[in-house]
Formats: sequence, C-alpha cells, structure tokens
Amino acid sequence: METCHDHYSSSNSVTELMPGTEPLPPSSTDPFWSQVCAVLRIRIGREFDRWFRNLSAEASQDGTVLITVPNPINQLWIESNYANVLGEAIAEVLGGPRLIKFIVASPGAERPASDTAGPELALSYRQIGTAPAEREARVVVDPVRPPESLSDAGLSAKFSFENFVVGTTNSYCAAVARAVAEKPGRIYNPLFFHSAPGLGKTHLLHAIGREIMFRKKRAVVRYVTSESFTNEFIDAIRKQTLPQFRGKYRKVDVLLIDDVQFFAGKDSTQEEFFHTFNELFNNTKQIVLASDRAPGDIKNLEARLVSRFDWGLTTQIQMPDYETRMAILSRKLADLGGTMEPWIMEFIAQRVRTDVRKLEGSLMRVAAHFSIAEGVPPSEVVIENLLRDVLDQEPGKTVNIDRIQRFVAEKYDIRLSEMVGRGRPKMIAEARQVAMYLTREMAKLSLVEVGKAFGGRDHGTVIHACKVVTARMEQTEEFRSMISDLKARISAP
Repeated sequence: METCHDHYSSSNSVTELMPGTEPLPPSSTDPFWSQVCAVLRIRIGREFDRWFRNLSAEASQDGTVLITVPNPINQLWIESNYANVLGEAIAEVLGGPRLIKFIVASPGAERPASDTAGPELALSYRQIGTAPAEREARVVVDPVRPPESLSDAGLSAKFSFENFVVGTTNSYCAAVARAVAEKPGRIYNPLFFHSAPGLGKTHLLHAIGREIMFRKKRAVVRYVTSESFTNEFIDAIRKQTLPQFRGKYRKVDVLLIDDVQFFAGKDSTQEEFFHTFNELFNNTKQIVLASDRAPGDIKNLEARLVSRFDWGLTTQIQMPDYETRMAILSRKLADLGGTMEPWIMEFIAQRVRTDVRKLEGSLMRVAAHFSIAEGVPPSEVVIENLLRDVLDQEPGKTVNIDRIQRFVAEKYDIRLSEMVGRGRPKMIAEARQVAMYLTREMAKLSLVEVGKAFGGRDHGTVIHACKVVTARMEQTEEFRSMISDLKARISAP
C-alpha cells in the first residue's frame, strides 16, 4: 500500500464512492498512488496537504482502489468536496474509472496530527463513530416496472422525512409533503415547492419519493432534474428512441422534477414536458416540482406550463430561523457522532442564515479543520477566518455605521451623542470600542473613516479599540456571545 505521507492500519468500515468496472493490471498497483497524488497537488493546490497528505491507498486485482483515511471527518470532506477530482485523477493514472472505497484507520493506529488539537473542541476521529453505510449502486431498470431500490428511482437514501429538521419556517411545507406521500395523486397535484437555493426543496422531493416507495411497494417513482430530463430528451431524439424515453416518464406513478427553472428557454423540451405532464395528471399520477422561484417568476417559461403548475398547490420554503438552524446543526453533529462547544454552534447558526447546505458545510469545515489541526485551540477569530468565504456571501454583511451605532447604543443603554462624544465613563468607553470594532468588521470602513465617524478620533484609537475587544472576546465567553448576538441582530434582514 502506498501513502502520500504516513501509513495507518485499517478497520473493516468501508464506503463506496463511485462505480467502476475494469480490473487493474498487476503492474499498476505499486506506483499509482504517488502519481495520483501528483495530479491532485496540481488540481487542488494547497488544500492537498490538508486533506490528502495522510492518506494511503492500494489497488486490488478486481479493480477496486482502497483508500485509508485517518478519520471519518477526513473521509466525509473528501466525499463532499473532492469526489470528482479524486475519481478523475485515479482514472487518468490508471486509464479508466475505478471503484473507490474508503477505509477508516482504526483507533489503535498511529494518530494523525489532529489528536493534538485543543481540548475546547471535543471532536476527534475517536469520537465520530464508524463510517457511513455503503451507498446503493445505480442500475438501469425497465421504466414500466416498479424500481427495486431507491437508486433505481433516482432517489438518495440520505434524504428522508425523519432527518428533515422541521422548524417554524418550513413546517407547513413539510406537512404538505407528508400529505402527498400518504395520498399521492389525490391531493395537492401538482405540488410545487420554491425557495432560495439550499433550503430543503431537493430533500423534500427525495423524502416524498422514498416514503411513497415504502408505503406502496409496487409504485413506480422517478426523480430527475430538469437538466437530466432535457439531456435525455435530446439524446432520445439523436438516437431515435423517443418511445422509450416517453415510456420512462409517462408510465410512472410519481414524477419528481427538480430545478424546473432550467426548462426556461428550451422550447422543445417544454413541449415534451407539457405532454408528459398532461398524461400523468389526466391519469391521476402525482407530480411534484421544485424551483428556485415561483412558476410565474420563471422567465421564458411557456404560459400553459405556468398555468398547469398553478393547478395544484404552490408553497414557498422560508429561510430557517435561529432555532431551526441550531436544530439542523445539532442533527448534523449527531449524525457525525461527535460533540462541539455550544458557542461554536451558536456562532455558525448566527452567521450562516440563508442556506442550509452552507450551514451544514460550515459545521463540517470547522469540525474537519480542528480534527486535523495541530494544537490550534478554537476561537471566534480562527473560525471566522475559516468561514470567511461563506460569511462574505451572506446578505446584510455590509451595513451602514448608523445602524451599528444605534444597536450598540441600545445594548448599552446610552445616547448616540454619548457614543461619538468625548465622555470617557467606563460604560460609554466600552460601548464606543465595541461599536468601532463592529464598524471595522461589518461596515468594512478604513481606520480613518471609522475614527471620523466617532467624533474625529485618530486611527490609533480605532486600532486600540479593536485590539481590546478582540482580546476580551478571546478571554470571556459571555462577552464573545454578546458580540455575536450584536452581529446577528445588526446584520439581520
């Protein structure tokens, strides 16, 4: 077995990443991993050392590539972010796609550097548990016969009603989805979900399909994105297999179409889907659709399709509130089998508000970072830098100075005039320093601009204020929590 850095002993916990078919020639089993690592270094740059340096691999005669990872966090991060590039690198070196399986190093093996991480983050590879269960392989089935597994229907086993976190902003949509799953074709047909990306539309589509398949063993369910539907339609025209294509989508009991907005401007595809929709609807078959906007807001979508989408129920999934975001993070952490300091969870929930996928991804990134960090104790500054690209995409990140001063003045129960005045009582001075720090962080103003906004103070005063607040945040959890709460309130829509 070759390694890019160190070797680890392995357990029997294995998960499948992608399918492959061809056996490996014996001559390619020895040097291949070094070549794969060389390709990965070029393609992912500095991130290679973080995620691939401690991996080892061997290629078996049956075409399987076994990759040993130091902990499940490392594995999940690679699966979530580098599955394609890893598969492509292996295919490039070995001359074709291969079956890739992960093996998690046993706890008794040589520990990776992550075990030296600070005690404040109680999340390590020893506490995570075993690797995820082996994924189902996708197979081709006769479109008119009931699928025998979730993957046959295009569904993912990881999305269910049981792991969909219900909060005040999505409870109605979850209830409607359950109702459709219990009585497909009889109520809310079609059902149309819309929301901003990452709020659970795809999860609900898969959950509906999964539940129907469990309730009705012979139900024919099919999930597809509008892009895949379009590509299959074009391919059917090219190969002159339109009857088979139409049979695949018109002889089902439940059709789940994701990302409907991508039908826009594709006239022939819209024509085909129009007739598919009519046949299913007229035969009381359930249709569930999802889009990033309401039907009437999708430009270049035929009016007759918009009209039909409105025949049933259209419902919007709202952004999750703070309590729901905390519940989502708690569920995700439980799935990982680990623990984390509450203030870290609160920080992520307060700062990542608009996208559940980014919310869960942020948790994974923080957990992964500290699981491999060498003695780096978690702090708000470190985590904020770690999530900088995510936080910068959040709306409301740039706010005006008047709003910051107003919220800080209310928090400290002082007048705005005192905030910018020359008074130096302890409470006023602290409020002024906090406001200066938040102005630098959130309004992105220069030192000179901040000083001018606070009574014409010089840039040295602003630097001192920021240092004092930063130091206190690192020393006192209560103060850090107060600053995080202020940030969340100031940046709230």
